Amino acid sequence: MLAADKASTGLGITPIELRDGYAVLRMAVTENMLNGHGIAHGGYVFLLADTAFACACNRAGSVTVAATAEIDFIKPVHSGDELVAEAVERTRFGRSGIYDITVRRGTEVVAEFRGRSRTLRS
Repeated sequence: MLAADKASTGLGITPIELRDGYAVLRMAVTENMLNGHGIAHGGYVFLLADTAFACACNRAGSVTVAATAEIDFIKPVHSGDELVAEAVERTRFGRSGIYDITVRRGTEVVAEFRGRSRTLRS
């Protein structure tokens, strides 16, 4: 799925580890990702977390999408920062699931994301 994701791969998002219910992805922040305050636009941080969420909740043979998602921005992100998003499945019930994604710069947490998934019927 990630290989076919033109938005994520076009931004240079790359996988570190992928398995059912878990994903770790990396993204380098570039000058083109900065907002008018000179810090990374929150949409790019959200996109990285959302991509990790998608990788964690999509299993072979299923199509799973976001039902809802929210993010808390903890610290500003700057050009040149390398961000790592770690997505962890918290629970699955029926066709739904809850996932927590932590975005870090090194060991420093810069954002926390929670996504709720829904697997589509075949």
